[in-house]
Order: sequence, then C-alpha cells, then structure tokens
Amino acid sequence: MSKKEEIKKLAKYLITNSSGEITYSKLARIFNIKHVSTISNWISYLENAFLIFRLERFDFKLKQQFIAPKKVYCIDSGLMNYIGFKFSENKGKVIENEVALELQRRKAKENSFEVYYWKDYQQNEVDFVIKRDKKIESLIQVSYINSKEEIKEREITALLKSSKELRCNNLIVITWDYETEEKFDGENIKFIPLWKWLLE
Repeated sequence: MSKKEEIKKLAKYLITNSSGEITYSKLARIFNIKHVSTISNWISYLENAFLIFRLERFDFKLKQQFIAPKKVYCIDSGLMNYIGFKFSENKGKVIENEVALELQRRKAKENSFEVYYWKDYQQNEVDFVIKRDKKIESLIQVSYINSKEEIKEREITALLKSSKELRCNNLIVITWDYETEEKFDGENIKFIPLWKWLLE
C-alpha cells in the first residue's frame, strides 16, 4: 500500500473516531507502522491540510500534558457525515465536534484563550476545559439531552470532580434543547442549548 493510501486510511479512521482519545503508539499498531514518529508526522500533515485538529489533556504538569493521550476532532462536520458518520446514530459526537470547532474559532481570535479536555485516573472525563490568562475559566460537558430525565449521572460526577481538582465553579452542560440551572452537591450547573451557546 502506498504512503498516500495509508494516510487516507488514517484520515478516515480519525474522522470516524472524532472526539475520541488517541495515542500514537496505538495508531502505529493499528496501521502496522514501525515508527511512532511517522504517525505523529502524518497527523501533522492532516492538521496542516485542515482536516482535523488535536486537543491536549489538561494537567498542571506540562510533561504529563505532553505525554497524555490527545483527542481528535474533524474540522468539518459535513465531512464527518460524508465519511460515514450518521447524525441520527451519533448525535452526541456530532454536537461535541461542533462545540470543539466553535472553541477553536474563539481560540484563534484571542491569544490568551486555551482549550483542553480533562480526565482523571478513574476515567471521569470533562469534554472541555477553558483556560484564560493562567486561570481555569469554565468546565464544559456536551450532551445530547432534551429533558431533565436524560441527564447522565457520570457527566455530572465528572464535572463536580474536575471542579474540585481545578478549582473552577463555572460549570456548563451544552445540550441539544434543554435549558435550566440546577444545584448538584452544592455546585451550580448551567444547562444551555447548543444554538444559544453558539450565539454567545
């Protein structure tokens, strides 16, 4: 298989696994590539071609941040659908990708605006950590929910745990079409519909 075909296969894999964690060593095994640096270089090519972008896991220690798995997002939601992502089957991933794109746009407009994701050793995960001027400004979960009954306990648990660890109490859940403000274990969490958040 030619290098061009291998890079195309990698691109398709990353796009269909958008919003998922990746490690270069795992990708090297999947694609039977000897050198991890080759995978890293190919992903850089795809970023430079504006197909994908990477998100680092937040850690107060820069070394840990550097070696931790990355998350990958597709630069074009339409391309996700074209490659095989069906919105009806992957609503959560599609709107998470949309939020990631909007955060990248905001980051491009402001030098002090940084975006990460967060995950602890118990696998609690928060989709986006927003940092501005050395301060954690907000923690964001993205969830395809339309009512209170659809709120997932694990997503709230992760927000509350990250809130304590990162000392941030601006907690947000971006939803499909559910809006409210509620207290969980003494912490206020805002639920904002995607369309409304995009207009902020």
